[in-house]
Amino acid sequence: MTGRPLPHVQPTARVWQILRRCYPGQSPVAVLERALVMLATADGHLTPGGQVKAGVGGRPAGRRTR
Repeated sequence: MTGRPLPHVQPTARVWQILRRCYPGQSPVAVLERALVMLATADGHLTPGGQVKAGVGGRPAGRRTR
């Protein structure tokens, strides 16, 4: 990622509560990164090596809802 600033993500009050109570002393950024990787893996968007899968027709690969 060159030249573009990273987007700012503002967690909700509920997310902050969960982070404080369930993951005390841990970096909120690290906890949220692990959670996002687990979600993307479960949804089938990542390869076994952790890379984003190439989608078909420009869309990301993953579970189908229909």
